[in-house]
Amino acid sequence: MAFSILISLSLLQFLNLASAQSFIGVNYGQVADNLPSPSATAKLLQSTAVQKVRLYGADPAIIKALANTGIGIVIGAANGDIPALASDPNFATQWINSNVLAHYPASKIILITVGNEVLLTNDQNLISQLLPAMQNMQRALNSAALGGKVKVSTVHSMAILSRSDPPSSGLFNPAYQDTMRRLLQFQKDNGSPLAVNPYPFFAYQSDPRPETLAFCLFQPNSGRVDSGNGIKYMNMFDAQVDAVRSALNAMGFNDVEILVAETGWPYNGDSNEAGPGV
Repeated sequence: MAFSILISLSLLQFLNLASAQSFIGVNYGQVADNLPSPSATAKLLQSTAVQKVRLYGADPAIIKALANTGIGIVIGAANGDIPALASDPNFATQWINSNVLAHYPASKIILITVGNEVLLTNDQNLISQLLPAMQNMQRALNSAALGGKVKVSTVHSMAILSRSDPPSSGLFNPAYQDTMRRLLQFQKDNGSPLAVNPYPFFAYQSDPRPETLAFCLFQPNSGRVDSGNGIKYMNMFDAQVDAVRSALNAMGFNDVEILVAETGWPYNGDSNEAGPGV
């Protein structure tokens, strides 16, 4: 399934009801053969209202191209880096030296994501190494006097929830609860956000009715009322994010922010799939 790079220039967005702080950013994907140069992309981004950019890795050419633009940059450590980050503090220090200190502060790196949808892999060894990897990354930042300036998080799929409908009933999957509690305590202690990938498309796939399509695509629709609190939702995206908020609140992490790390809608798919290209 192919997701459009334009649509997956996603809502990289902080959501915090208490502070009402938010921003819109884009994801900088590199899985294509016709991408503009990093410098051309940086100029394009400066001509827009985009304030933040998420990279899936830490490409130095892109990070350098974004120097002195004022655009906040999110960089990522791959799932494959997690074992070394967890077991070797020196590896974490080297990672920070190469990917942050080599560019900061000219390149405004604001967040490091350690792994992507790690819990969804069901790799228990990798899952158990995630928090130690994040902790070592945080210690390396602290040692470089960047603690509090550059945050550390990890990115989750919506599968971390066992319940999301209605949004007010949102709960974390019991299979992940202990892990989530430890991760969220780390994030609360260090002021970093819970990063999630809400995809209304997947909700539509499981319920491909015309009214669901309109609800998922921000098109005119009759809305859906949350039976738990009476809030009327006019789109699936808001409902999904609020379900995550409810799960956080239910676990006692009301003050942890939500970062929408990625979303989008596929432009192509198999003939038997509902939704791609609409």
